[in-house]
Amino acid sequence: MTVEFYVLIAGYIFGFYMAWNIGANDVANSMASAVGAKAITLRQAVLIAGILNIIGATFIGSHVTNTIRKGIVSADVLNDPRLALIGALSAILAAALWVSFATWKSLPVSTTHSIVGAMIGYGLMAGGFSVVNWMKLCEVVLSWILSPVFSLLIAFVMFRIIIRFIISKNEPFHRAKRLAPFFIGITIFVVLLSFLFKTPLGNQLSMNPCIALLSALFASVILGVIGGKLVGVFIKKRGRKNNGNGAEEIFRKIQIGTSCYVALAQGANDVANAIGPLAVIYFLVKTGTVGETVPVPIFLLLFGGVGIACGISMAGYRVMETLGKKITTLTNTRGFSVDFAAATTVLIASKLGLPVSTTHAAVGGVLGVGLARGIAAINFMIILKIILYWILTVPAAAVTSMIIFYILKMVI
Repeated sequence: MTVEFYVLIAGYIFGFYMAWNIGANDVANSMASAVGAKAITLRQAVLIAGILNIIGATFIGSHVTNTIRKGIVSADVLNDPRLALIGALSAILAAALWVSFATWKSLPVSTTHSIVGAMIGYGLMAGGFSVVNWMKLCEVVLSWILSPVFSLLIAFVMFRIIIRFIISKNEPFHRAKRLAPFFIGITIFVVLLSFLFKTPLGNQLSMNPCIALLSALFASVILGVIGGKLVGVFIKKRGRKNNGNGAEEIFRKIQIGTSCYVALAQGANDVANAIGPLAVIYFLVKTGTVGETVPVPIFLLLFGGVGIACGISMAGYRVMETLGKKITTLTNTRGFSVDFAAATTVLIASKLGLPVSTTHAAVGGVLGVGLARGIAAINFMIILKIILYWILTVPAAAVTSMIIFYILKMVI
């Protein structure tokens, strides 16, 4: 058997390992607030997230991927097929090892930033400092601040609105029931726009922004009214038994929907972090060359989706525990505010061309609802640990990638 065959086998193993780690760490972005608020159980979260990630990765995930993630490293480093193979292997394994370490520590990190850091390490080894787009890297660093701050502000404002117009009133259940169409409507509006603008399938549709905006607005009004009536009918009796008012039960239904969307979008968007380098290896072995983009066969997308689902089921509870319970206490209204803030932040930032992380946005949202209750409600020791790991992500993945690249270059 040829060396290329063994490299391809190693690519499949490392790619599955990376997908596994994406599932284990990033499931918290979609399900931690729902589990923390007891909207669903941990077992239900694992099952729902696993299924939706497979569907998102296979049917909504991009069938074309960039060979160099985020354009931070020049595609010139791909000119030598041998070095490109070694580099792709180094990057995918280095990123996976860092995310695995963070998951073991039960801390949420950005899998996208991990693969970016790993590609930088490969670029430095293959082409030197000149192949790295340092301005792009500065944008990534900026996102460490922008993502959580934007999400924090949105979550803070949303939760204060809920307190002002629902929780602080004499009959919060009736207030929540009356305002449910509004909250359902704005949630559907953000979800639809996110689907149209932030997923690979939505990008392929290339819908005119004005048409997309009007379509989402019209659909959100109609579905908001219908959803409000259905929620009111389904939970009225049960809701009045829940904390004496049922307002939390109404938001429980809405929160489950937002969590499901984030899980679906996670599979569609994050599968490229595992399958992108694997696709490079696959086409280098198959054709001997690779361009700036490569087609991704559907079996590779399914392969990545299954890997993500396995990571969710086997280790997803670790980071969910941190994000859902250890930073601050979550209820359904707070969990809804977190999910809404994270989805809105990612949507707005992506349209502005800002590189944001869903992980960072989710953490910022949790911090926002905690601050809405007062500084004493926040576990700042956990927050400091998370921030430290965010800062370490790119350099740690880069250094690890450089070491692996050097070893593989000697071996292959």
